[in-house]
Order: sequence, then C-alpha cells, then structure tokens
Amino acid sequence: EIMVKVKAKDLRGKKKEELEKQVMELKQELAVLRVAKVTGGAPSKLSKIRVVRKSIARVLTIIHQTQKENLRKFYAGKKYKPKDLRRKLTRAMRRDLTKNEKSLKTDKRHRKLRNYPMRKFAVRE
Repeated sequence: EIMVKVKAKDLRGKKKEELEKQVMELKQELAVLRVAKVTGGAPSKLSKIRVVRKSIARVLTIIHQTQKENLRKFYAGKKYKPKDLRRKLTRAMRRDLTKNEKSLKTDKRHRKLRNYPMRKFAVRE
C-alpha cells in the first residue's frame, strides 16, 4: 500500500480515469496515515503524510492542466471563449475599443468629410 513519491512527467501520459483512481488510492493511504498519527504510529509514517498530500496535489494538477488544454483546443478559432480561457491583459486593455470600433465614424462626421474634403494647395518654390 505504501506508494513512492509521484512524478509529474509519469502522470502526463495517463488517462483521466487512471489519474482519478490514483487520487482515490492516495486519499485512502492518507486516511490510514492520519489514523496512524492519532494512534501514535512510527515517525516514518508521520513524515509520509506530507509526501502523500503533495502527491495528491500533483495528480490533481495534471488532471486540471490536461482538462484546460483540451478546452483550449476545443475553443480554438471559435468566436466566443469562456472567460478563464481568454487572455488576461489588464482591466483597461480588456475594456478598450477594438481597432474596428476605434475607426468607426458617425454619420455627421461622414457628412463633414464628404462636404468639406481636405484642401489641396499648390506650393511655389
């Protein structure tokens, strides 16, 4: 039942079901170690609690990373993306007008430009 420290690179190739099964095993092991802690177990078991906790965190991290990666692939090229997949930027930049929106002109401005075009001057030397 005693497992060695989990390496992230070993987890990357595994399927989600396998990873979830591994998390369950690690959680069971952690429960056993916590019982040992209460009943006054060996120091080696107590030091293992931290390793198991970190291993659980590693497996969950890989699960979430692969999930997010797949979502990014799914939404690539789509018009709308979930907010957590959009670029962060800054608040001001997110609220800024797009290039197209900036270039738009009102009807009044169009009229003015049409009726009063830029004047051309012949410059003598």
